[in-house]
Amino acid sequence: MKIVNLIFQLVIVSFIFVILLFWITGYNSAFEADRACHSKLSSFLVESETYGCDHDTETHKWILFKNSKGAEANIIKVFRYKFL
Repeated sequence: MKIVNLIFQLVIVSFIFVILLFWITGYNSAFEADRACHSKLSSFLVESETYGCDHDTETHKWILFKNSKGAEANIIKVFRYKFL
């Protein structure tokens, strides 16, 4: 019974650690994520290629992407922000 209890405690502690890590690493608001995306976008500006930032409301993320002609956009970086 002690081993089951120990395993359960390890699972709970790991779960709490992952949630805290997820919460700490996100931007505090959509505005901060937007600013970070557009700041990074300015370093990618090349005349021959099209880059952009877009907001995904379903996943609560700002996405920095490279738009290719006739193909799907390539995601370069995702800026996740805290929702709630």
